[in-house]
Amino acid sequence: MSLTIIVLAAGQGVRMNSDLPKVMHPLAGRPMVRFAVDAARALEPDNLVLVVGYRADLVRAAVGDDLTFVTQEEQLGTGHA
Repeated sequence: MSLTIIVLAAGQGVRMNSDLPKVMHPLAGRPMVRFAVDAARALEPDNLVLVVGYRADLVRAAVGDDLTFVTQEEQLGTGHA
């Protein structure tokens, strides 16, 4: 059986009052998205997909290039991703 993991990381985080994407805010010295991606990598999935959107360049730089990126051009919430 194959395992595909999809991490949703496209949100702007308007309520965080910052120019950073929501997932790029630091927690314990690392961007929050790194915790999700590192946990996903530990499961050794066949496919690891990161849905990016707002300031995708920052998110991509934070997680590396060894996964698949899908761009959500219009962010309409989690259900839309």
